[in-house]
Amino acid sequence: MKPKILFIGGTGVISSACSELLMELGYDLYLLNRGISERPAAAGSKTIKADIRNVKQVSSLIEKKTFDVVVDWIAYTPDHVINDYNLFSSKTAQYIFISSASAYQKPPHRLPITETEPLINPIWTYSQGKIACEEKLMELFRTHRFPVTIVRPSHTYDRRKVPLYGGYTAIDRILKEKEIIIHGDGTSLWTLTHHKDFALGFVGLLGREAAIGMAYHITSDEVLTWNQICAIIGNALGKEPKVIHIPSDFIAKFDREWGDSLLGDKAHSMFFDNTRIKKINPVFRAKIPFQEGAREIVSWYSGDESRKEVNVLLSGKMDEIISRYKSAFK
Repeated sequence: MKPKILFIGGTGVISSACSELLMELGYDLYLLNRGISERPAAAGSKTIKADIRNVKQVSSLIEKKTFDVVVDWIAYTPDHVINDYNLFSSKTAQYIFISSASAYQKPPHRLPITETEPLINPIWTYSQGKIACEEKLMELFRTHRFPVTIVRPSHTYDRRKVPLYGGYTAIDRILKEKEIIIHGDGTSLWTLTHHKDFALGFVGLLGREAAIGMAYHITSDEVLTWNQICAIIGNALGKEPKVIHIPSDFIAKFDREWGDSLLGDKAHSMFFDNTRIKKINPVFRAKIPFQEGAREIVSWYSGDESRKEVNVLLSGKMDEIISRYKSAFK
């Protein structure tokens, strides 16, 4: 009998592919979420409609349930994982926390990155929250034997998620032959992972006693520069992007959210040694190159005009950044 799995979330970019794969493999999958995602629940999965932040509500709904594995895809602060501990410590044999590879020190000590790289990110609050969650969970593992496994995805995408900042707005700018901003000189190295490839690695951790107390990143082995990423998207669109290179710290002056995601993560070369996940899941190999993924993205947006939502304010801010940068260096 396949394990009984609970996903907290389960309809996001990464978790949706994992949900679909688990159903294909015959797992008994429950999704605990509010039922408001734009992505549908995997066919055949069972939904527990609740807000995980409402501990009293969730506790009543799972009172008579136990699970072989609980996976939290949407925990971002120590309070979130403490609530999970209180809810599930007596109800599961494995708890998997979805952290982030952005938690690794920037710049890294060495490349490719292994799971022993220090977790330090003084810039990006998102990463700081994930680090604090990991620290709390490992404390619970050491002191209470809470059966924690930590998973650190890097930049994982699906057909809806454009890897360039702004999502479809970036595609719209390329199509309209507007300048597209690439941070730095565009030569820093980056790893993009298709969500279906991530799922192939992730499923090998479920119910594995050897994974308890351990951390794993799961990424593609394909390494690209940001110039290449932009060019691949342009090729899928049939357009050559008009790239302008602007330093990350200059971008940060005008857009804090964008700047923090650059200075705290994407401005640095990041690619990964996947030896640890391949050791516990020997069949795992990422199979989908970004060239194929980019065609999926373009095909999905081309399939329905209603999907082509342009953030006019963001595009205007990009124009402002470009104008100010050009003026500063005349």
